[in-house]
Amino acid sequence: MSTTKKIFGIYADDDDLLNGVHAFNDKGIAIGEVYTPFPVHGLDKALGLKKTRISDAAFIYAVYGVTIGALVTYYTMNHDWPMNIGGKPAFSWAENMPAFVVPMFELMVFCAAHLMSLTFLFRNKMYPGCPPQNPDPRTTDDKFMIELVSDNVEAVKQILVDTGVEEITMKDV
Repeated sequence: MSTTKKIFGIYADDDDLLNGVHAFNDKGIAIGEVYTPFPVHGLDKALGLKKTRISDAAFIYAVYGVTIGALVTYYTMNHDWPMNIGGKPAFSWAENMPAFVVPMFELMVFCAAHLMSLTFLFRNKMYPGCPPQNPDPRTTDDKFMIELVSDNVEAVKQILVDTGVEEITMKDV
C-alpha cells in the first residue's frame, strides 16, 4: 500500500502563496501545480517555469493573415474581377497595394487573435469535451491553491501551516 498522497493547501492571500512556494523550494519539495484566480507577479519565476512561445505563434499567425490578405487581394484584382477604376492598371498588384494595406492589416490582427486564442485553449486542455482540471472551484474566485504529491505528509503539512495556509486537504494518489 502506497503512502503517497496528493496534498492541497488553500491560501487566502497571494503573498502567503508566494511565501509558501519559496518555502517548498527551499526545502527541495517539488510543487505539482498552483491554481490562482489571477496572475501572481513573480510566481512563474518561483516555480521555475520557462517563457511561453505564444508570442512566436502570434507572429506566425500574423504572417499567415497578411499572406492570405495579399493573396486574396491579388486574386480578386487580377483574376476574378479585374476593373479599371480611375486609370489604375488591373494587372499590377504592387502598384495598387497601398489601397489594400488596411484589409491586410485587419486580416493579420484577426488571424493572430483568433488562432492565438485557439492555441491557448488547446494547449491548456480547455476545449469543449475536456474534463475540468481544477480540483477546487474557489480558486477561480478568491482563493489560491498549491498542489503537491509527497510521501512525507507531516513535513508538507507543517510547511503549509507555517506559511499561513487556511485549509489542507488530501487525496490518495
